[in-house]
Amino acid sequence: MAGKVTFCAFVLVLLSTLAAAIRPSARSSTVARRAALENGLGRTPQMGWNSWNHFHRNINEEIIRQIADAMVDTGLAKLGYEYINIDDYWAAYDRDSQGNLAGNASTFPSGVTALADYVHGKGLKLGIYSDAGTRTCGKLMPGSLGYEDQDAKTFASWGIDYLKYDNCNNQGISPQPRYDAMSKALLNSGRNIFFSLCEWGVDDPATWAGGVGNSWRTTGDIKDTWASMTAIADKNDKWASYAGPGGWNDPDMLEVGNGGMTTEEYRSHFSLWALMKAPLLIGCDIRSMSNETKEILSNQNVIAVNQDGLGVQGHKVQQDGDQEVWAGPLTGGRFAVVLWNRGSAQASITASWWSIGLNASTVVDAHVLWTDEITSAVQGELEETVDSHACKMYVLTPK
Repeated sequence: MAGKVTFCAFVLVLLSTLAAAIRPSARSSTVARRAALENGLGRTPQMGWNSWNHFHRNINEEIIRQIADAMVDTGLAKLGYEYINIDDYWAAYDRDSQGNLAGNASTFPSGVTALADYVHGKGLKLGIYSDAGTRTCGKLMPGSLGYEDQDAKTFASWGIDYLKYDNCNNQGISPQPRYDAMSKALLNSGRNIFFSLCEWGVDDPATWAGGVGNSWRTTGDIKDTWASMTAIADKNDKWASYAGPGGWNDPDMLEVGNGGMTTEEYRSHFSLWALMKAPLLIGCDIRSMSNETKEILSNQNVIAVNQDGLGVQGHKVQQDGDQEVWAGPLTGGRFAVVLWNRGSAQASITASWWSIGLNASTVVDAHVLWTDEITSAVQGELEETVDSHACKMYVLTPK
């Protein structure tokens, strides 16, 4: 009898140890974060807009100016969306006689400096795109491989605040030295420029990019579909412990408002990206976005989770088929929690305190972020019915 009691006690201790090992606070401390890039930027995930998801190659300076106007006029700028980022197809096909990059004369006739001045005049920042290869992914403009110092100084002279650096036509050279070369060039450019690595997670950048860039893509390109968004969330989750102030995992830009998903699916998309401390880079045409799209992108409760100063990426802590719980710690001993129903039918989801990182006896106030309701004196677990492809997001504040 005594032997059975001893064995049971051992099993209970073992289970308790295993449970503690997967709590968000424990998991985030098991891998030492890499040194942050020495430019002082990205202390919270970047917020802004990028041209690619909606406009692709069909961009010009007038569109960029109008997007900057809309960012201010819609109130998004006041919520923290500050970068207006131009993606591929902005440059001339060839460098000039001095080997410098130049804007496409037909689509950016006023020049990039004038555009930067306009964006800065709105209280915003301008981002630009290049590639760590011989040509960009569209192949219609030069890449920066071998021109890192020259291009970094050009970007700085134009007043650029952000560089998205792609990975096409890379001549088979390993990503790390190519991205490290541009990182050093930006640091020596005379201007603090946010460095966004876009090497698609090819060489596990989370393991080495912390001292190279301010964010690094962990996946391939997102598509405006439920299947793409959910798959990318899963891939990004693997690297949660490597994110932190100064350097963030990047599961690619937001598709919210582009039309390929339902409102509930977009709400799940935005909630997960916020919890994962992913960059919040809008990818739709904010000049004509719907009220539903604006409501999602403007939710200050959800944005606050993304911008929380603790800087710990939330991750998946429970899974029962298509019903999942994602969670992560916030400042002040609080926790953010997402109950996510990936299934095709309404379902009940229960988040247990042990998986979130709370003691079973802890009593919390549960703030529902999408409805702004607060439920007091919740203890032990959180159980809710969640619609198909929808989520419920909370901040739990211990009493």
